[in-house]
Amino acid sequence: MKNSFDFRSMLANAWVQGAIPPALLVVLVIIVEIGSPGFLTGETLALLLSNTAVLFILATGVTFVILIGGIDLSIQAVASLASVILAQLLPSIGLLAFPVAIAAGLVFGILSGVVHVWLRVPSFVATLATGGVVAGMALWLANGRAITIEEGGRASTSWINATIFGTPVVVLIAIVVGLASYLALRYTRFGRQSLAVGAGEPAAYAAGINVDRTKIIAFALSGTLAAIAGVVLAARLSSGSPSLANQLLLPAIAAVIVGGTAITGGLGGVGRTAVGALIISIVRIGMTFVGVNIFAENVVFGAVLIAAVAITIDRSKIAIIK
Repeated sequence: MKNSFDFRSMLANAWVQGAIPPALLVVLVIIVEIGSPGFLTGETLALLLSNTAVLFILATGVTFVILIGGIDLSIQAVASLASVILAQLLPSIGLLAFPVAIAAGLVFGILSGVVHVWLRVPSFVATLATGGVVAGMALWLANGRAITIEEGGRASTSWINATIFGTPVVVLIAIVVGLASYLALRYTRFGRQSLAVGAGEPAAYAAGINVDRTKIIAFALSGTLAAIAGVVLAARLSSGSPSLANQLLLPAIAAVIVGGTAITGGLGGVGRTAVGALIISIVRIGMTFVGVNIFAENVVFGAVLIAAVAITIDRSKIAIIK
């Protein structure tokens, strides 16, 4: 019994939680390389980073919400809607379609935050409902079908599929998003207040923090980054679809939690999410390399998510688990 208690205490240690994800990342790379020699080649690594970029952008957005102790279940619908808007508007307004699609994500992110804060609806219900509205709008705008970005529109998206000094532009976009998000959390009042709200709302209120505003900003950022992920994915695939990002919700949340951000909020950050996104991508690509059935992906992601939550959850904040 004492050994079990000691083990749990060790896992609860912040230093241990921070060290586990990078160590797991190294172990996974070694395992995949041993199982399929040639994994650590320049071409494969470039593919890995390119595939991780969209997942990382999506996961970075939801990181802001998880840090305040909430959850955003609308990100895949927002990303899909942004892809539809981009595909529809590119032929008529060209590059202006990008800010319009991203602005839509911002609007629906704010809507989720307002529903959660003003109506006092739990975040998972608020974002689940908002996600349903957004998914319905995407289906309506696209008439329930995928919209191919024709040759004229591809002229405005070709830059996303290009490379600069051998580095894919999509990776550079992810780096810019990650760096900006890191700086926002580390050096701005919003970042400090987000961690305070996640660590304990009553204490944040007592300290004079505008908790409601902080929450709405977090949801707004989540919606904006989800839209950015959607337009990048649409540009890469030359297509927008109401279901384009439907399979990315679980991997995105898993990336945040696996990276070491506590599901209860107040602990974590963008750097951890980057590690988590790489872990998820390596698991996905690694399963392909070693011949695991692609339909087993969600089974693996679900198991990984359960294990990560069990390790990172701060049980001292929750008197009763229900």
